Amino acid sequence: MIKGLQLIIALALLIILHEGGHFFAAKIFKVRVEKFYLFFDWKFSLFSTYSNWWRKLTGKAPAKKKENGEYEYEGTEYGIGWIPLGGYVKISGMVDESSFNEDDSQKTFWKQLPQLMKNIIIKNSDVKGEKWEFRTHPAWQRLIIMLGGIIMNFITAFVIYAMVLFTWGESFVKSEDMNYGMKFSEQAKADGFRDGDIIVKTDDEAVESWSTSVLQDMSNAQTVTVLREGKKVVINMPKNLSLLDMIEQPLYATIRAPLAIDSILPGTPAEEIGLKKTDRICSLNGTKVEDFNDFQNSLVALQKALPENANFGDSLKARQITLVLNDSVTKQVTLTPSFTLGFANAMPYQDKITTKTYGFLESFPAGFQYGMRTLTSYADQMKYVFTKKGARQVGGFISIGNIFPDVWDWERFWLLTAFLSIALGFINVLPIPALDGGHALFATFELLTSKRLNDNFLMVVQYFGMYILLGLMILAQLNDVLRISGL
Repeated sequence: MIKGLQLIIALALLIILHEGGHFFAAKIFKVRVEKFYLFFDWKFSLFSTYSNWWRKLTGKAPAKKKENGEYEYEGTEYGIGWIPLGGYVKISGMVDESSFNEDDSQKTFWKQLPQLMKNIIIKNSDVKGEKWEFRTHPAWQRLIIMLGGIIMNFITAFVIYAMVLFTWGESFVKSEDMNYGMKFSEQAKADGFRDGDIIVKTDDEAVESWSTSVLQDMSNAQTVTVLREGKKVVINMPKNLSLLDMIEQPLYATIRAPLAIDSILPGTPAEEIGLKKTDRICSLNGTKVEDFNDFQNSLVALQKALPENANFGDSLKARQITLVLNDSVTKQVTLTPSFTLGFANAMPYQDKITTKTYGFLESFPAGFQYGMRTLTSYADQMKYVFTKKGARQVGGFISIGNIFPDVWDWERFWLLTAFLSIALGFINVLPIPALDGGHALFATFELLTSKRLNDNFLMVVQYFGMYILLGLMILAQLNDVLRISGL
């Protein structure tokens, strides 16, 4: 419930701000905005300022409807829809809807397609409409209106990061304080790393502290410098190593953590077998466990061993494991569908955390830099989306919800909200029809060529853009279902 509540609040806030960016840009250029909705209102809405009960409450006459069911424009209609998949502002005159023959029920959109695709390039003088309609405004104004939501997303993220740094500072463990060093995968060891190495440089850039973004820097680096037994060792990175290879479980490199049970999660296999904080896990299915990383990697290996066509029975069999506790006690246990036992490990280096504080004015450039690092990292990862491995990493609402903690933490909530704002802004800037970036691309084309694309053509490519987005959404939700099933 807490995860879900955080997700809903974060998305609602970001949707309102994103659509607000379009709204205010439209208002600046005197373009009419007919509707401003949080969530989608197909067939009906949960709340609308055009609802009769609301208008009676506020002393207004009932809103008049046109023949097509839309309300006559009396100012912007604000509302909340019932489909929580986003939100929208309806800007008057985005396309010329009169191009479609709505009276002839035998003619579908696809039957009209050949006619709609004629005369793709038109003159600006051919565009007809009212002065308050979107399509009658200059290309540079339409471009700003379409980029308004994206700009608002980035500004929101930078401001949130700045205020987080001002309020809580920046806490991390310095690289030189990580006396346990790092844990490396078999691939990393083959490339020259050893367990216990401390990463101090990627190329010539110092690594102040460890975070998963260091893996991204390593994937783009030619050399990585580590501290090994007090001496610096330079390791040449392989040229064909991608970030996806490095983040595939087990991670290429991660913080080495001693296995120390901190707490047992209720209703989990760990509780069922009576696991206690004082217990020490010595082996899993006969494989020695020296630290928490070994334990996690063993669970990952079990999951990865499942074939691609595995069913629930295969998953259940793979999750039945044997543990040896305290050198002598043997326990048979079945892991959760996500291949977890159900305990929290004690975090290492709690006594070596360094906190960097920022003044109010200092926090804004620091927040901007934090946001730009996040944006650059996110953009770099997007190039893998259309690879086979990258497609399996795409996640839907369950994956997004799971990044939030299961206890309320304001600092974590705001950091994740800022990250989602960066992600929302970046995805919307992609030049895909039906996204803001698609509209911006067409407006930019007009600015550069002084030629305009026919509204009919724009509506056709909108349909295709929607199919692309629908396909990505289905893929994301399917991946979530497969992960829940342990496949």
